[in-house]
Amino acid sequence: MSVTTRRSLLKAAPALLFTGCTPPAITTPLVKKSATVRDVTAVHEFQPSRDGAGVTIRRALGHRGLPALDPFLLLDEIRSDRPDEYQAGFPEHPHRGFETVSYVLAGAFEHRDSVGNHGRIGAGAAQWMTAGRGIVHEEMPRQQGDGQLWAFQLWVNLPAAEKMTKPRYQELGPETIPTLTVDDAQVRLVAGELAGKRGPVDGVTVRPLLMDVSLAAGAALRQHIACDLTSSFAYVLEGAARLGSDGRKLLKGQVGVLGHGDTLAVSSDEGARLLLLAGRPLGEPVARRGPFVMNTDEELRQAFADYRAGRLIG
Repeated sequence: MSVTTRRSLLKAAPALLFTGCTPPAITTPLVKKSATVRDVTAVHEFQPSRDGAGVTIRRALGHRGLPALDPFLLLDEIRSDRPDEYQAGFPEHPHRGFETVSYVLAGAFEHRDSVGNHGRIGAGAAQWMTAGRGIVHEEMPRQQGDGQLWAFQLWVNLPAAEKMTKPRYQELGPETIPTLTVDDAQVRLVAGELAGKRGPVDGVTVRPLLMDVSLAAGAALRQHIACDLTSSFAYVLEGAARLGSDGRKLLKGQVGVLGHGDTLAVSSDEGARLLLLAGRPLGEPVARRGPFVMNTDEELRQAFADYRAGRLIG
């Protein structure tokens, strides 16, 4: 999916030295360090928008109120049972310098690119695309059954050293994404590690945690999370969830930015479904416009020049 062309130059904050889970001193090996729960530090609402050829979207990350959360650049949700809101899709467009993650819960997308790759992302499936030095592709919705489409796209930045890497795909069928029972929760682990299990995404540089969490009424999840994944947030898809040591309540459509710590605590009084993401900040400058994410203005200009000259995927 493409973003309506706009210009921004973001200076990413460097990774903080304090992570909330410093190992205990070697002089006190018998003292067990207490858990540090990640609390909600800010709450944002999704922003309604249109993208592609007029697709109605909910932008949870990548808007004026929450422009980025290094290394995450964008999170869009498409949810509609009206084909006129999405059927125009995302015709051919370029990308360079980052990764896109497509995750579909209902309906399907057909994907095709300029070098002959073609595939279908159906309900329960995901696709992890490393755009690297450049790809030109299209993503078109395909109506199924009742016409409902429910899907997400996440943009994950690449470090400067990887921005011109060779493009590649990982197609993740529903059967490859494990569904775990963790405490009282059902967790689909798309990427990263939780409770000793690992998601199917392999060989990516940033290695974030991405999970789809379902909680019944009265259920709770409390699990260790790698303390160096200091950029983390939750996006509530259904119901309402409580996060952190103080049980801060997040409603459907809200994004909760989380602080540092080594423990994730989520519960729900009435039942909830949410996406939870965490990643290691790159701490690099970000030059971003439209479908390209680089480190400098000059690199952005070169990306546009390469696209116009047909060199983007050369």
